[in-house]
Amino acid sequence: MTAIHPQPRPHSRIRWRTPITMVILLGILVGGGWWGWNSLVNSSAEPTCTEQKLANNRLVPKQVVLNVYNGGARAGSAGRVADALKQRGFNIDKIANEPKGDKVDVVALRGAAANAPEMLLVAGQLNQKAVMIADGRTDHTVDLVIGAGFGSVKLKGIPSVTVAPGTTVCLPVIHTPKPIPSGQNPN
Repeated sequence: MTAIHPQPRPHSRIRWRTPITMVILLGILVGGGWWGWNSLVNSSAEPTCTEQKLANNRLVPKQVVLNVYNGGARAGSAGRVADALKQRGFNIDKIANEPKGDKVDVVALRGAAANAPEMLLVAGQLNQKAVMIADGRTDHTVDLVIGAGFGSVKLKGIPSVTVAPGTTVCLPVIHTPKPIPSGQNPN
């Protein structure tokens, strides 16, 4: 049987959706790569410490940023030690369990160098002799890791550490919280 009406020829439609999508995705990829490269090359990262000459050639607790970690002591010990050191003027940054999961017998101090003034100042607050670990950090903060054998801080720790006259010390940048203007949402 023959068809009464001839069948229409199929249209040769070009499907534009796929090429347009690919061009848009390629543009996003190139734009992201450009933004990433510019962020890497033109970094505006703040310095982690500033070189300063100390007044009276003495380093005092308010110039030291301290992290207190629990490395095997009873729960809450790091918080109690941090509170005691904060009352002496130290800037406490973190109070937590030891981030690497290491256990310490008594007490350990980690910092830029074993003889760095900030390390000696924190060591002067402790009743027990601390294991001094130099990790070469550039921000000059100090990690105090307390273990199960740690007793307490001294009733009266050393108030400052003397540095050689004319030497500069890299002091950590201390960020103070800025007040939120009234009427603005903090989030």
